[in-house]
Amino acid sequence: MLLCSWFMHAHTISYEHEVLHHFTLINDKEGIDGSFYMMKQENVYIEDANEKIVKYPLSSFSKQDQAYVLKKQAWVKKINNEQFKKFNLQSKASFSLDFSGWIVGVLFAICALILIYYTERKKLKYILPMVSVGLLAGIYSFAEKANEMETTATNPLTIDSAFAPFKPNVYTRWDATYFYVESKGIPTTHYMMKGITNWQQQVPIPQCYIGNNAWSVPLHPLMAVTPVPVSPAHFSRGAIAIAVNGVPIFNPYTNTGVDAFLDGQLDDFGGHCGRADDYHYHIAPLSLYGYTTTNLPIAYALDGFAVYGSREPEGGAMTALDANHGHIGANGVYHYHGTATSPYMIANMVGQVNEDATFQIIPQAAASPIRPAQSPLPGAVITNCRPNSTGNGYTLTYTLGGRTDSIVYQWNASGLYTFNLYTPVLTTNNYTGFKPCDLTSSVNTSGNLDNTVFVFPNPTKEVLNIRIPDAILEREIQGISLYSVNGEQLHHANQFEPMIDVKGIIAGTYFLELKTKNQSIVKKILIH
Repeated sequence: MLLCSWFMHAHTISYEHEVLHHFTLINDKEGIDGSFYMMKQENVYIEDANEKIVKYPLSSFSKQDQAYVLKKQAWVKKINNEQFKKFNLQSKASFSLDFSGWIVGVLFAICALILIYYTERKKLKYILPMVSVGLLAGIYSFAEKANEMETTATNPLTIDSAFAPFKPNVYTRWDATYFYVESKGIPTTHYMMKGITNWQQQVPIPQCYIGNNAWSVPLHPLMAVTPVPVSPAHFSRGAIAIAVNGVPIFNPYTNTGVDAFLDGQLDDFGGHCGRADDYHYHIAPLSLYGYTTTNLPIAYALDGFAVYGSREPEGGAMTALDANHGHIGANGVYHYHGTATSPYMIANMVGQVNEDATFQIIPQAAASPIRPAQSPLPGAVITNCRPNSTGNGYTLTYTLGGRTDSIVYQWNASGLYTFNLYTPVLTTNNYTGFKPCDLTSSVNTSGNLDNTVFVFPNPTKEVLNIRIPDAILEREIQGISLYSVNGEQLHHANQFEPMIDVKGIIAGTYFLELKTKNQSIVKKILIH
């Protein structure tokens, strides 16, 4: 039984009809013909024509073959994710093949030895109890692993509580798969750009990270078999996390491979503007703890795991960090920590992510450039960047060669962007870009709206009754949904419903969400 439980899950792969790929090596003119086997810790494993596994560092391949390897690796991750989701839907549980519960293995061994002992003495009446114990131990091991996987599911209201102090500068929503963050990517708790000594002549322009272009945080993060390094070779484009104030956080290394902080490219708060004039951080935004509590995350990585500062979620001081710059918390779920020194936030991406051929995590939001990317301005030091009185532009000042110059820029509702450069000669440039967008005003918490919506009985057994005394508010309801604590949508309607049948739903805690055009009301529901 023990042997079957291990080997029945194994499988072999036939390479009889495999078409070998020719890999070009930088220091080897002949290269190697073989099949991609796997990539682990920046090493690529290839099975050659003689079925021998050989290992090479990723950096030893040509740029073209590096891209080929990364594409293969992303494809393998995608297939594994799809298989996991398919199996999870079929079984409603996630069974790991990693028998890390050594105690269960010992139980199996003891049962097997006792079984052999009594069989030799023909005391067969003891066989059935021993077999039963073995089976129960095996089932227990599977159940424990399934439970362990399920603990990685994140309650969307838990994530939402981290963003709440920065609303309405951010808007949040979710479905069964992702937690979505909408913002303009502009901080309201601190100034921008001041202190940059290595400037690329980019300036902050509000972006439209809304709708289908919102930031996506997985609600069911999965631990990667091999964490992917956050390095110049990986995630060199786009964000790796979203801060709770709606500002994206990029790799500490720029697309040229340098540490942005040490290179003088960042302002006093760890941010600067990219080639699309999009403001973003490159290090942990620890300053946000001046506006939120230390037991809440300051960001969520795009692999689904939270980022805290110098305190643990339970309030104590940060404990020792692993090689990925984080650890498993008291709740059994992994989280990262932000620090003032390298690697600043995430050393390796612990959760499973998909990295596309351009070395960015997908899915993720995208900035929209409105002018050509600018070039560096050696010697310039930014001294200020202040918004204008109408809220549709900024004045950025900088010093260069003992002189103070400035850029005064603004935009209008139709998407016309005007740049006036005082160097000291005035130069004006006009660009037609995207139209400025507005965020939906949102309060996705039940704290200050408890007296607006009544749900009874709570706890309930069969039917939820929903009553809204305010008739105007009732007519404004555009959606009503019932979610599990894992974010799975169990019921939805596009209008107000006074009753919801819950007879077929298992006992537990759930969340009822009612949405209007401008806000979201959430109630905790107990079903038993």
